[in-house]
Amino acid sequence: MKTAEQADNAAEKLAAKPNLVGMRREELTQHLVALGIEPFRAKQIWQWIYTKGVTDFTAMSSIKKDTQALLAEHFSIARAGISRNAISFDETQKWLLKFADGQEVETVFIPDAPRGTLCVSSQVGCTLSCTFCHTGTQRLVRNLTASEIITQLLVARDGLGEWPGASGDKASAQGAKGDPRSGGVSEAKGGKPSSKDKSQWAVSTDPRQLTNIVFMGMGEPLYNYDNVIAAIELMLDGDGLALSRRKITVSTSGVVPKIVPLAKDAGVNLAISLHAVTNELRNQIVPINRKYPIEELLDACREYHSLVPSRHIMFEYVMLNGVNDSEEDAHTLVKLLKGIPSKVNLIPFNPWPGAPYTCSSNNRIHRFGRVLMAAGIATPIRKTRGEDIMAACGQLKSMSELKKGQKVKL
Repeated sequence: MKTAEQADNAAEKLAAKPNLVGMRREELTQHLVALGIEPFRAKQIWQWIYTKGVTDFTAMSSIKKDTQALLAEHFSIARAGISRNAISFDETQKWLLKFADGQEVETVFIPDAPRGTLCVSSQVGCTLSCTFCHTGTQRLVRNLTASEIITQLLVARDGLGEWPGASGDKASAQGAKGDPRSGGVSEAKGGKPSSKDKSQWAVSTDPRQLTNIVFMGMGEPLYNYDNVIAAIELMLDGDGLALSRRKITVSTSGVVPKIVPLAKDAGVNLAISLHAVTNELRNQIVPINRKYPIEELLDACREYHSLVPSRHIMFEYVMLNGVNDSEEDAHTLVKLLKGIPSKVNLIPFNPWPGAPYTCSSNNRIHRFGRVLMAAGIATPIRKTRGEDIMAACGQLKSMSELKKGQKVKL
């Protein structure tokens, strides 16, 4: 079966029944009680989904067979379909996922030992139209649900073979070509959990490849606030995915009214897509600045840090040749960030077809960074990863949209 057909079939399965993936535990319990299933089963099912990674109710060996059948009749625990899984020469992976309504988003895994970061999407398309970002050229279609956000993490763990009982072999069952569960071709690692594993509730003691989550994929996370918060709650749940707040980062282009609530509701790392040091320039390249100017944005960052004092604010700054990369710009940035415990990520501009910019030279990037470091601001220069598969920062755009315009080889 062709990859597109597999993805379509998986999307149809998603549409057929309510999916337990992404439900809050209380909601899951209510559904079970309504079917006459004991409430304590909710924790068992929860752990099967999020610590064992099963995609079939019959694999839940601690659940009675008649209950398994009842669950299968009413619910799904299927993943999104995988339309494409591309792997870069630097081992960065990009999955193009298809959902029940046929919409697609991309999610990217970036290995950088000893950690591995999954860049997840929060919307189909984007409404912000940042001029340096490929996703910004795709119209906003809709928000992703909490289930659609979480499934990105589950698909990545499938492909990396990170569930207890996974073999870790690249040709293993859960990541192999033609896997009917994933609905697509995976070139990544994978494995099928064993229903006979007696330590069924123990999280794998093997070092995880996927350690960090960043909401830096397609879309503006704070314009999908409720679903992003719901997804973060699932990621943090100690009986399931059990991620640390310190390992989750939400990036925003500056939706000021939601920044302080994010501190109170999630307390995760905050990243700000700044990219300019004057309102005049930022109005042009990050249009949301016209609504929420730099001064309001930085005031919200100060308040965020006061509520979550253990977190430095990360500022992302894409280096655009001759646009925002002068030493004068760097000195202005130092003044703007005064009093905010911060880190600045300098991001070499990653080209895409039709992009109106070029990347600053290495010399200009390093001169810019030296000004910040001299002021005591940590200033790493981000490595460009996955550029050959259009998976680098600012390059994401769903394949369905790419096909409407230029052709891009994955």
